[in-house]
Amino acid sequence: MAMRRIFGALVGMVAGLSVVIGGWAGETAGRPKILGIAYVKFKSTDLEKTKAFYGRELGLVSIVRHLPARAKGGAGSGEVVEARFVVNQDQEVEFTRAAPGTSGSYSVEIGLATDDLTRMRTYLTAKGVAAGGIVTRRDGSRYFRTADPEGNKIVFVEQKRDAAETGTPLAISHKLLHAGFVVKDWKAENRFYEDVLGFHLYWKGGFKDDGLDWYEIQVPDGDNWIEYMLNIRANADHKELGVQNHFSLGVEKAEAAAETLRARGQKEFDGPEIGRDGKNALDVYDPDGTRVELMEFTPTGKVCCSEYMGKHPKP
Repeated sequence: MAMRRIFGALVGMVAGLSVVIGGWAGETAGRPKILGIAYVKFKSTDLEKTKAFYGRELGLVSIVRHLPARAKGGAGSGEVVEARFVVNQDQEVEFTRAAPGTSGSYSVEIGLATDDLTRMRTYLTAKGVAAGGIVTRRDGSRYFRTADPEGNKIVFVEQKRDAAETGTPLAISHKLLHAGFVVKDWKAENRFYEDVLGFHLYWKGGFKDDGLDWYEIQVPDGDNWIEYMLNIRANADHKELGVQNHFSLGVEKAEAAAETLRARGQKEFDGPEIGRDGKNALDVYDPDGTRVELMEFTPTGKVCCSEYMGKHPKP
């Protein structure tokens, strides 16, 4: 009798687990792949200084962007890209012009790569997410815009590889790892990124072992991630927002990256040092105060707060 009760309880648990797993699978059923971060876009108040920093000191190739066409129906195409730097054939760092003295955050948007743009837009609208019209650029690439619950601009782009747009041996990095931005309510954000888009937890931690100041979520079909920067004061100034709203480039050795920066004339940066996530990294700032984190691909030190829940990127 006791064995039958135990068996019955196990059957009930398995059935319940099947319902839960089925529910999770149903949440993102039919979603096209989200392969990674295609680009990050920031503001620049002095394009020549921006080009010197990203081109000379970071060694990224600057190329001319094809001006975007207009979406069907006359929808605008957003801010004009004034500078574009290639990290690799799938990833870029872009800049749009801003007036000197512009306050607030200089982060503009994050582009996510998908394997089927039309189906992604259909999927999002079916989930009740507002999505702009699909825009086709003159080079044939396509994209559409949306936003997360806190108004951060997210752009989906159809991955289009061009072998001519690759990095060079001078580039300090050939892979964009993650983008971070200030988040007020991480649970509300997760209803978009995790429940709708299928992102999953990569790592979370805080300044204290039991704190939560960083919450990192990985794309469902790749190794890039987005980092929520939590507990940032509401009246944070431009300098603070430049620290928090950042992006990261992968390097095999942070110490070697530091030596490269020094050799190219960059004397002011933070680190390298091992962070709470166990990864060795350094922080360097562009002429407008946007933080660029040069981070090793895997942890080499003690990892605090939680275990990693996703795969580490590779060079």
